[in-house]
Amino acid sequence: MMKKTFFLALFLMGQLCVAQILPLQERSKIIDDILKDRFDNLLPQLMDRTNIDMWILISREYNEDPVLRTMLPSTWLNARRRTVLVFYRNKKQNTIEKLAVARYNVGENIASAWQKEKQPDQWKALFELIEKRAPQKIGLNMSKHFAIADGLVKTDYDWFTKNLPDTYKAKITSAEKLAIGWIETRTEKEMQLFEQLTKITHNIIAETFSSKVIKPGETTTADLVWYMRQKVNDLGLRTWFHPTVDIQRSNEKLGSHITSFSKRPGENSIQKGDLLHCDFGITYLRLNTDCQQHAYVLKDDETEVPDFLVKAFQKGNRLQDILTSNYVEGKTGNEILLKSLKEAKKEGLRPSIYTHPLGLYGHSSGSTIGMWDAQGGVPVNGDYPLQRNTAYAIELNTTVHIKAWDRDIRIMLEEPGFYGKDGFRYIHKRQEAIIPVKVR
Repeated sequence: MMKKTFFLALFLMGQLCVAQILPLQERSKIIDDILKDRFDNLLPQLMDRTNIDMWILISREYNEDPVLRTMLPSTWLNARRRTVLVFYRNKKQNTIEKLAVARYNVGENIASAWQKEKQPDQWKALFELIEKRAPQKIGLNMSKHFAIADGLVKTDYDWFTKNLPDTYKAKITSAEKLAIGWIETRTEKEMQLFEQLTKITHNIIAETFSSKVIKPGETTTADLVWYMRQKVNDLGLRTWFHPTVDIQRSNEKLGSHITSFSKRPGENSIQKGDLLHCDFGITYLRLNTDCQQHAYVLKDDETEVPDFLVKAFQKGNRLQDILTSNYVEGKTGNEILLKSLKEAKKEGLRPSIYTHPLGLYGHSSGSTIGMWDAQGGVPVNGDYPLQRNTAYAIELNTTVHIKAWDRDIRIMLEEPGFYGKDGFRYIHKRQEAIIPVKVR
């Protein structure tokens, strides 16, 4: 029954896309089905890969570990009281135990292993569980450099270690790589959904960059931003960051990277002849998109985007091709970055690459491939190797001189992509031409 529901939902999403987003009850079934698949099939692989046979996550209500939050069932919006999750992997017997030292079952996937009436002390109940299984390594979510993998707060760490015997204290290790693996790895079921989610994102951008919404001389960049926000809200979805819309035009000098990324200009009236750019991402079924696309508002005497902008945009696509051709399993983010920048510059491009993992979080954990202010490489996070079955926001730009405008412009692109056993592919598709906005 669950499988039928799952694929019926996929069919509905594929056929209706923006017209009909799934009702909450159907979303709930899909989320829990995906969680079960991840716990039963993905988690044992990750624990074996990282050589951790017991993973303990501890959180209190409204102060959730970012990893634990992704493990909660669809009907749990937060942890409850002090929620302790224990995953025990017996590789020899090929089993995985999913237990909660909590007063409740954590959905249908994680069973409560604490009877307070028999053992009033939650800590002692946890220790009895540990002692019975005698793990070789106890992974805790502690990480100096990967924020999402650093979810164990000091109070809970102190609570956990206060009475833990030295024998087990010596077995405590950082679960950093396990936590990153859980966050970054996409399953087959998730990828079926991810394509539809990205399609919805693209459709909203296309509608926003159209004559239905844009009235030159009247519509402002802020109007477009709030149109996107309202559209997402009306669909029963949400954005994971506030969208932006900015303008490049023939009579205005190109701003610096700082202006583009952290000090973007405020409300600006849209005119004919403007090159528009948006940065927009949505959240649906616990996955996130992140897209940047361009549109051009045609002048009265124009029927298509000017050839000089078409050619400039092609350089942005070329930079994407160079970057994604260097996606090789085991290569670090810094290796991919530096090789791609070198190849792009050799072709005469003026590139900047700042690609990040994407999935359960927008700015997720995994291989960081540059930052806009760190084009020489990113310490530690950029040294993390590329893994299979991972998703990325292919985010970058190239600066192009436009003779007709006597100034530079910046082609800024971002599209969700997936790296798996067959190499790299875009999750839905990428923008390959500037959207023409035809207005009367």
